[in-house]
Formats: sequence, structure tokens, C-alpha cells
Amino acid sequence: MRETTVSRRTFLKGSAATAALACAAGSISLGSWQAERAAAAEPAVTVTAPSLCNGCSSKCGLIATTVDGQLWTLKGNEVHPYSKGRICGRGHGLAQMAYSDERVTQPLRRKDDGTFEPIDWDTAFKEIGAKVQDIIAKNGPESLAIIQDPRPSGKQYSARFMNALGSANVYAHSSSCNLSKESAYQLTIGATGYSNDFANAKMVMFIGRSYGDGIRPSSVQSLADAAEHGTRVVIVDPRLNNSGIFASDWVPINPGTDLALLMAMANVLIEEDLYDHDFVEQNTYGFEEFAEQAKEYTPEWAEKITDVPAETIQELARSMAKAAPAASIESGWRSVIGCSYKNSFETARAITAINSLLGCWGAKGGALITSSPKAGAIEDARFKAPAKPAAKRIGDAEYPLVLPSAGTNVAALQATLEGEIKGLFFYNSNAAKGYAQPKKWTEALEKTDLVVTIDVQMSETAQQSDYVLPEVTYLERLELPEFVGGKKHYVGMRTVALEKIHPETRTCDEIFNGLAEACGVGEYFQFTAEDWAEAQLATVGVSLDQMKKEGVVELPDPHFEYGVPTFKTASGKFEFKTDKVGEAGLNPVIGWIPRKVTPQSGEFAIVGGKQGIHSHTMTQNIEALHAISREYHMERLWMAAKDAADLGVQTGDTVEVSSSEHTGQVEVRVTQRLKPGVVFLPTHYGGDAPAQTRAYHYGISLTDFIPLDAEPGVGSMMSQEVAVTVKKVEA
Repeated sequence: MRETTVSRRTFLKGSAATAALACAAGSISLGSWQAERAAAAEPAVTVTAPSLCNGCSSKCGLIATTVDGQLWTLKGNEVHPYSKGRICGRGHGLAQMAYSDERVTQPLRRKDDGTFEPIDWDTAFKEIGAKVQDIIAKNGPESLAIIQDPRPSGKQYSARFMNALGSANVYAHSSSCNLSKESAYQLTIGATGYSNDFANAKMVMFIGRSYGDGIRPSSVQSLADAAEHGTRVVIVDPRLNNSGIFASDWVPINPGTDLALLMAMANVLIEEDLYDHDFVEQNTYGFEEFAEQAKEYTPEWAEKITDVPAETIQELARSMAKAAPAASIESGWRSVIGCSYKNSFETARAITAINSLLGCWGAKGGALITSSPKAGAIEDARFKAPAKPAAKRIGDAEYPLVLPSAGTNVAALQATLEGEIKGLFFYNSNAAKGYAQPKKWTEALEKTDLVVTIDVQMSETAQQSDYVLPEVTYLERLELPEFVGGKKHYVGMRTVALEKIHPETRTCDEIFNGLAEACGVGEYFQFTAEDWAEAQLATVGVSLDQMKKEGVVELPDPHFEYGVPTFKTASGKFEFKTDKVGEAGLNPVIGWIPRKVTPQSGEFAIVGGKQGIHSHTMTQNIEALHAISREYHMERLWMAAKDAADLGVQTGDTVEVSSSEHTGQVEVRVTQRLKPGVVFLPTHYGGDAPAQTRAYHYGISLTDFIPLDAEPGVGSMMSQEVAVTVKKVEA
């Protein structure tokens, strides 16, 4: 943290940047405060502090500047590999949350009539602790669970707290985001992800993912640079998404059929002898079975499923082979392969299969599996981990391919519905709206003995909880280190950029320490987050003072070199065939699986996705970001021009969208950027929490329309396995 003074002239110049944040400073408007501050005789005191953005899971590095204790500007940290000096629109807008008039500012307890009353922290901890101990006494610790949206401190404190109580039931948001992809990659390449060497690539194909909508500044810049240098960029997506400005090709495809396209490309590469023989022979397992199976997946077969011409499939496969090894399929995130379809896991496996046939793993311009740093062992006995719980995590037996770090929250929901889970904690997780089927979450939460939500705002999940514990915002707290891998290694950290705004809010560690003490496991929490951070940093040779000053520190060079990587799989090679997948009851050899729901005559496939200023339900109530949504009608359902003409619909008309689970009304946007037979719904709207007045009932939510179900093997929520009908609502 660095403190200086600034002149009136400099202040006036800099305050223009603050207008973009449009924050309210206490009871004084930003404009009034700026005018008052600029007119003051004494110089203003400015303080800069590093932090990590909380706008999405990327956690980009940023620098916050305050003037006389009020937030003035945010900018990207130049050193952080994800931001490289920039932050996106939602990164700027999220700062408003600190000053929001709709924050939760003190502990709340739900009354019998469903309303909430404020209570003090001691009462909250005491009552929660008593209920936790009662649940354990009657049902055992395995009847408790926590679901968290991974944040640097929260993901570590959540697991430590639940394990200390004796429960293994720790779940992340992953099964509603990127679980299928990460589980698949772990089995085929021995890592949960990889990067693409855009700087040297000749050709890159995107399957559903859009850097221009799910924005990480460095990724957008890498893609822009690649396009400028002549890299052929292919977008496979039913929608011409906002990465289209960088694309050479748009391949509109039937939703959920990307796997057929990939298998047909594999067919071309093998049958036309275009694959990398040396790589396949020396570095893969199960190729013979894969090649034999791929014979039936011809481009003509795939055309009938995907609606992509066979000639296009052939041309894409041949062009990638010609560009190889400086050609690859991009690693993806949520979209098609994260948690969307019954075949998302298999589609992710197929992506890595194509990269293997191209021989691009570790190649310059290809797909890179890099290393990641982590904190080492800590000798201090205070930080010793609790004993491993006796009972296994609920859902792991039913979904044996799920990652240990994730779990499946669909299984947690099903177990709660069946009465197996009696007490639920949520840390920065809005599961009751953003995951699976909201009506089922409501039903499940009503069956529990205890629901506790730790959050900054009154989300739909908080609204259905027994207790709501208010955390400070990300700019008001210090958190544990966040390690970043790649060609270079880094450690980043949140430090306190704003002094606590509301006195009755608390930091993550303060909340979990209090809960642990009240629940009888306080011996595992005899330290602060600062203590734990200092101990973790010491294992990688970095001091806490250095992190508070710099925010991001480059760690020793991992000495990345191009070349075939080490595949940390069961076979030690890339796996076209994985025995563990066969043991889970699925085809061990990568192959075709159809999506579960196929739209019938009169129905539409519906797809969802991010917008550049939003991060699902978390940002929908932020004043500035919500204002942008309203100004540009960003909640609208996209419809192809051909379909709109058939239905007599024009942009701005209201339509009724219906599935087996839900019916809702929303305005429509008619566009040429969408494949006929498909509608697109942004996934940030349709809020049901009355306390979030801006977001409340604005637009509709895709999760309302989806049946409760889970992808075989991994347990992902299958967020797009639904068909809908759409009709015009007459004025």
C-alpha cells in the first residue's frame, strides 16, 4: 500500500475516471463528493493498494486507488499474467458493490413468517453452532455440506471447516461451470487444462467458447494479436458470438452436436492418413480402438447430425493437418464442454483427441500443458489439516469421474431433497438460482434443519436461508495467496484497498473462525488469514510485506520448453482409451454420444452464455452494470431472422418462452447472428430476490427452464439439455 498526496488539478483530472465507476460514497453522491473534495483547501491523500478482481474466476490483478478513503480508480496490474495492465467492464463495475445501497450489512435471522431480523454476531454464532452440533448428534457429520464459489480464501476455509466437523461434503460451483471439461482433461492429458500458443499458431478452432464475452484481458489481447498476424481463427457456435471480430470462419452448428463434428474430423485425419504418426505411436494409448471406432464417423454421417456440410468438415480437418503442429483446438471453459449436455465430458475428450492426432501437444503454435506453482508444506502446527472424514463425499460413488477438488452440487441437491443432507452452508454461492433447477432448490432448502449463507448481497440463496452472515467486499479484505501457472509462475493476492465500510460486516477468516469456535472445532482455526497467508508465502520465498506492496510476484522460472509434455495419466501417455471411464459404465474409447434432448417440430434449442459486463447472477444487481443492461436491452432473447419472420416477431416484441419446467416472458432481439432453430438467452437475468431491486424480475433465467438432471459419470448439471417453444405475446 502506498500513500501520497495529490493536488486539486491532478485530482480533477483523475476523478473523470471515477465517473465510470459511479460509486456512491456513503450518503453523498460521487459527483458531490468529487466537487467537495476538489474545492477543499488541503491536498487530498491518495493511497494505492493491489488486489485481485472478483468479477469472475480469473481473479485478474488490479491496483485500487483511494482518495481520502474513497475509491477513486481501478486499473489492471501490469505484472499479473491475466490482466497485463487491463481490467474488463465488469471488473470496473464490480467495485460498486462496496458502496451498494443493497448490501447485507449485519447478520440476519429468518423469522417464521419468512422475513429477516438483524441479530448480533455472538447470537448468530451461538445459534448456528448449537444447530450444527444437534445435526451431528442426530445424523452424523456426513449430513452437513458446504457449497462454495471458489475464491482464494473461501475455497480453503470452506474445506477446512467442513473437514474439521467430520464431513467430506465440500462442493464447488464447478459442476455448474467447467467440471466436465476438467474431469475429461484430467483423464486424457493428466491435467485439468491447457493453453494455446496463439503467438505462434497458424490455425485455432474454438468450440463454443468466446473470449469476447467471457473476458480475460490477456486472452482477448492474445486472440487479437493472433488474428492480426494472420492466424486462421474458426468459431464453431450456433451464435456468431462477440469473438467473431477476430474470426476467419463461423461454423454455425446444431447445439450439442459438436462431438459429431470432432469425430468426423478425426475420421478424415485418420482415413486420409493426415495424422502425426510419430506422436501417436510414441505418446498415446488406445489409438487402434479409437481409429477402428472412428471409421463410422464420416463427414456425411456428421452432416446429418450437425447441419455442417461434409465438405466444410473435410476442409477444416485438412487445413488443421496442413497447419499442424501449429494448429489446435482451444481449451474451452464452460460453453459446450463445461456442463451443457449429456455429451459435454465426451466432447472435451474428443477435443484433446484431435489435438493428439495433430501432434500439437507441446509444439510451438500448438497446445501447451504447463506447470503450476503451489504453496509447500507448512511446519507450524497451527495449520495442520483436520483428519480425513470417515464417510466419503456424497455423490462421488454415483459420479466416479468427478474431480476431488469439485464434487457435484447436483448430487448435493438430490441428497438434500432425499433428506440425507440436513445442514447446508453456502459461501459466495447462489446455488438456488445459478445452479440446476431453482424450484428444486427451494423444495430442498425447505427440508433442511439449517441453511447458512455467507455473502455480500441478499441473493436468492440467502433469501431462503435461516441465517445470512455478511462478508466484507473483496476490496475490503486480505485473502490467501492465489497461484498462477503457465510458461511463467506467479503468486497474486488480495490486500485491503478500502477500510471496512460497514462495521458489522466481517472477513472470510473472521466468519469461519467464529463458526468453528461455536461448532466446537475452534482448535483448527487459531490464526488469521494474514497468519495463514504469511505461512503459505514463506514456502515459496515471498514475504507478506512484498505482496502487500506489489500484489503480484513472479516466482522462480519453471524453465518451460517446447516439446512433448509428460502426460500424468494412468498410462503415462495421452489416452484415446481410458479404463477408468469404462469402469464408470461409459465407453472407455472416445466416441459418439448424442445429446439427451433433441428439439422436435415447433421447438427451439436454447443456448446460454455470458455477456462481457456480467458474471452470471453475481453482477446483475450492480447499479452501473445493470443500467447498461437496461439501456441496451441486453436481457433480450436472441432469435434468428428466419424464425422471427415465421412467427411474425420483430425486435422489441415480447415473446413467451416455455419448457416442461417453466414459462416466462421476455423481449426479443432479431438477428442474423444466430442459426435458425436456436434461441440464445444471456445467463445473467431473471432474478427472484426482492432485496435486489434492480435485478428483481428483470428478464428471464435459463436455469428456470432446465429439468433437474446430471451428466453420467461426472454429475454436471447439463445446463442446455432442454427444448423450448416460443410464441409472440400480442399487445
